[in-house]
Amino acid sequence: MRPPARPRPTSTTSGRTTSGRSAATAPTGTPSVGAGTPPGTRGTRGSPRGPATGASKSASKAAPKTAPAAPAEPRRPGARTAATAVVPAGQVVPPRVSTAMADRLAERTAMRRHRAWRRVLAWVLSLALVVGLAWVALWSPVLALEKAEVSVTGAGRYVDEARVREIAEAPDGTPLPRLDTVAMREQVLGLRGVKDVRIARAWPHGLAVELTPRVPVAAVPDGDRLALLDSAGVRVATRDAAPKGLPQVDVPLDDALALQAALHVLAALPAKLAGQVDHVSADTQDAVETVLEDGTTVRWGGSSDLPLKVEAVRTLRKLDDGAPTIDVSSPELPVTR
Repeated sequence: MRPPARPRPTSTTSGRTTSGRSAATAPTGTPSVGAGTPPGTRGTRGSPRGPATGASKSASKAAPKTAPAAPAEPRRPGARTAATAVVPAGQVVPPRVSTAMADRLAERTAMRRHRAWRRVLAWVLSLALVVGLAWVALWSPVLALEKAEVSVTGAGRYVDEARVREIAEAPDGTPLPRLDTVAMREQVLGLRGVKDVRIARAWPHGLAVELTPRVPVAAVPDGDRLALLDSAGVRVATRDAAPKGLPQVDVPLDDALALQAALHVLAALPAKLAGQVDHVSADTQDAVETVLEDGTTVRWGGSSDLPLKVEAVRTLRKLDDGAPTIDVSSPELPVTR
């Protein structure tokens, strides 16, 4: 069974329909075109008088429908419109070369050159600043040493302070960063009576010299004079007579072992007991004796176990104050006679 036929689509073109005659478009009183005329015959003016043939019907069906035109895009403010140049016939238009890329490359090159010059300028300024600071610190008088700004402390009784000041003031006018304080320290340490020294720059023009002097503990005969020695046996000074409160050691200077033992004993004594010692003798390094101001003789033996021996002497003097001799050469068994 065949499906029902669909209505034929029609397209209106200039007030006519493609499917046949239209009563609405024919003028009143005019006979319809092709009415009563056999199919295939033409009118007097060559126009078709009958219904359309099968070929014309197929052509009308195959004609594509006209798509509705897209709405025009609104123009944005400031947008550029491409202008189409009208070129006369036969005229050759030269190609247009864009210079935008070349301009950008030139701009980048200029920027790189500018940055390079800035770096070079920064390095030059930094170098100039370093050179200027070096000149100010090392060669200009801005940080130069001045004699009035040199201070010397801790000289004591046996150090020649004038000689120390002379060494410290010798580089007067030299910038402080260029001072050779190591060599200056060696010169000061070479002076008699100096045990240690500390030299520090006192900016911007000064120098501080702090001395640690040697302290003599005994006077040792040296010909017609007396050599003042510290606990290490170093000569501190030379005097005609022993200073008050300094005991005399009756040991030759060339007997180093006996002299060193006697000095060790004196250095180990407490201040009160050391102030009571009149003189010291030592036939050998194990036979050190001291004679106190009240005539008491203390036999120390060698320089070993000195703290224990000192405590034993203190105890025995409290127990037997009138004993003429105290023997602590064996501190475990001290005796008095």
